[in-house]
Amino acid sequence: MANKTVANEHHGFPWKHLIGFVLSIVLTLFALWIALETDLSLTWILIIIFGFAFLQAALQLLMFMHVTENSTKSNLTSRVQIGNILFAAFVAIVIVIGSVWVMTAGHAKHDKDQHAPKTENHENHGGGSEHDSGEHGSHE
Repeated sequence: MANKTVANEHHGFPWKHLIGFVLSIVLTLFALWIALETDLSLTWILIIIFGFAFLQAALQLLMFMHVTENSTKSNLTSRVQIGNILFAAFVAIVIVIGSVWVMTAGHAKHDKDQHAPKTENHENHGGGSEHDSGEHGSHE
């Protein structure tokens, strides 16, 4: 009986895939319209586009990747699959935010070092002794 229900799922028109495809196209076009045709600030445009991107990712996971279906070949339930996806999303977010944090902190330190006043202490520059600094005087 289980084989019969699996066989029946694969026959017929794939309405679920068609609906997912159409909704993905609509979300993409709506994000494009917001970016090109509205007078919103750049911050709000980016917030809205990221919101649509997360919605589209969730939609594609549900419609195309069969996240909510249980696997008959392995013991992966939909809860385990969603947990794995959430963990992967957490790791990706930590990597992206950590990378941006490290790059901006390093960039801020670099800018701070460039704007710092330079000292005029040339006597012991390079850690050399007084004999080394006098050596470059005159050559006869």
